[in-house]
Amino acid sequence: MSSTDRSYAEKISHSLPWLARYPFWRFGRFLQGLRPAQQPTHLIVTVANHYEPGWAPNGGCENRNTQLARVQRWHQEARVTAQLIKDVDGTPFRHTAFYPGEQYDPALVDVLAEMQAEGLGEVEIHLHHGTEYPDTAENLKASLIEFRDLLSEKHRCLSRSHPADIPRYAFVHGNFALANSLGGFGCGVDNEMEILAETGCYVDMTLPSFPLKAQVPKINAVYQCGRPLSEAVPHRCGPNLRVHGTVTYPVIMTGPLVFDWTRTRGGLPFPRVDDGVLTANYHCDQARLDRWRGAQVSVQGRPEWIFIKLYCHGFFQGDLEATLGDPIRRFWGSALEEGSRTGAFTIHFASAREAFNIALAAVHGKTGSPHAYRDYNLRSNMQPWPADQLQDMNGNSCPVQPSAALI
Repeated sequence: MSSTDRSYAEKISHSLPWLARYPFWRFGRFLQGLRPAQQPTHLIVTVANHYEPGWAPNGGCENRNTQLARVQRWHQEARVTAQLIKDVDGTPFRHTAFYPGEQYDPALVDVLAEMQAEGLGEVEIHLHHGTEYPDTAENLKASLIEFRDLLSEKHRCLSRSHPADIPRYAFVHGNFALANSLGGFGCGVDNEMEILAETGCYVDMTLPSFPLKAQVPKINAVYQCGRPLSEAVPHRCGPNLRVHGTVTYPVIMTGPLVFDWTRTRGGLPFPRVDDGVLTANYHCDQARLDRWRGAQVSVQGRPEWIFIKLYCHGFFQGDLEATLGDPIRRFWGSALEEGSRTGAFTIHFASAREAFNIALAAVHGKTGSPHAYRDYNLRSNMQPWPADQLQDMNGNSCPVQPSAALI
């Protein structure tokens, strides 16, 4: 068997768990589509950018000057895009920069913090670990806390649910190996999800991880882990978030994982998988937006709020235009016009934090426009706190305590 054949066979093997469930998921969506439509439909769009300015096409890491130039150019492009593309609420299209903790450089994060202050995106945590040898739970926890507090205290990034809360963060796992889901490579810590919860992670946006072994059977959902967090891959199953339900952290918010049947070869259908990636070799069009909408990632009982979590690697060679340049501007400009013209949907660009807040508001039974709930629970550390939340029940000042226990 050739290496190409082995690679293809491995992809099929790794995909079998979710492929086996796909027909049942699709049938459930078909039944849901038979119910009377609720208008308007709100699309909450989040771009989880695996933000790695040090990425080099041949491996290794680019030098610091190259990284700084890349981030500064990104800042310039983000400003242009923000001026040209705004949603119905006046919120600009932006990315959430999941910055890799093991590559921390204060000068680079300073630029991202400046962008966040300008409303051009927010900064969250990305981490590659256990690639040379399995990581340990102790090292992982220490690494997350150290980077979390650097982002929060030095750069005023991340968020809190209360001034006395510890910093909270959204997470994307490097190499997609969340909770040791690659069988030891790229992690090595079975109870990673437990550590994420203990250190303040409120949502994970790693999935989907097609075509890797890390892809779990659960697809197209906002859900919580169905297995004990101390186990490896506890997110392989679990209940969807639902209106008036309970929430345990971290919540798993997946991007779309659906089949694209528009491609043909020799006049016959030649399907590909659409996993919501933004890249130069998979251009965005109305058909893709329809597939993302059709994945119907939502909180049960609030189907009119659809979460579209996309992802990209912002510094992969040739992908800048597809992620933040003219092609993506044209796409979102057309999508916004289509939504306005037909009334079929309304688009809301959201950071990872805002998307989580909106999902939590749905769980608590909130209705109407999701725009009202962008700061529902977690507030950015750059936002001022209302005066009534800066005092305790006795009227005493309530200072921020980064080391406080998880609430």
